Amino acid sequence: MLDPHGLYDVAGEVPALDGPVLIQALTGFVDAGSAIQLARENLLENLASEVVATFDLDQLLDYRSRRPPMIFVADHFESYEEPVLALHLLRDQLGTPFLLLAGPEPDLQWERFIAAVTELIERFGVKATIGLNAIPMAVPHTRPVSLTAHATDKSLLGEHTSWLQRVQVPASVGNLLEFRLGQTGHDALGYAAHVPHYLAQTAYPAAAELLLDTVSKNTGLALPTGKLRESAKLIREEVDKQIADDEQAARLVSSLEGQYDAFLRGRQNNLLVDTDTPLPTAEELGAELERFLAEQARDEG
Repeated sequence: MLDPHGLYDVAGEVPALDGPVLIQALTGFVDAGSAIQLARENLLENLASEVVATFDLDQLLDYRSRRPPMIFVADHFESYEEPVLALHLLRDQLGTPFLLLAGPEPDLQWERFIAAVTELIERFGVKATIGLNAIPMAVPHTRPVSLTAHATDKSLLGEHTSWLQRVQVPASVGNLLEFRLGQTGHDALGYAAHVPHYLAQTAYPAAAELLLDTVSKNTGLALPTGKLRESAKLIREEVDKQIADDEQAARLVSSLEGQYDAFLRGRQNNLLVDTDTPLPTAEELGAELERFLAEQARDEG
């Protein structure tokens, strides 16, 4: 294991913790519908929290690839939005402590960063690390949000069934952290919410709500999701309205619903479902709906 010395600082005295859960919510790779960002902001805004460790981003972040914003006013720079990668100690709605790793995904020194996180996991006696993810999928917004679950030990997944079989994907620090933790005997798992790919570039709180509800079900933590649920309802109504106003878009969503329902029937029956007419591909649906929603946004602007 690489030496993580000098990569992070622990803030003061940390109370004794009895096998807390660590939720990992790093952003910067794939965050369809901003679900990871919405989930972590919801936790930090609605639960009591304190920072217990901070990471030296000067060693981890490529500022040129993700330039932090600054505000310029008239003749001077007024502010700088400094990026922060930190480990937070939070208490759920019943007072149970848990940890939240939040901030930008490191660009550099992945293995050393993972060694540092592993050191903190062992220091605080973390019993399980749970990663939050959100990926664009060929699913309709008119169906319940689904997710893909994965873990270092299959017994951690409970009743979750797989949506995907063997597939090659680009690595991320969060997923590599889960992999490395499994290699060193630590329990780790993750949930990837499926966001309709035609809504992947807009906020989709329904996915964030599902992620936190799933963590609650798995761990017993009482996590707040009321505000996310309210936001999800409003966004659903707005998307429904936009699509209902365009006959072609409505037909495309209907086709995507058929594709989704056929997939579920096939999985439940463990049989291939025959259809009389071919459904449009995910790429065709996504391109058409993105065109439609982009035009709507321009018209409203």
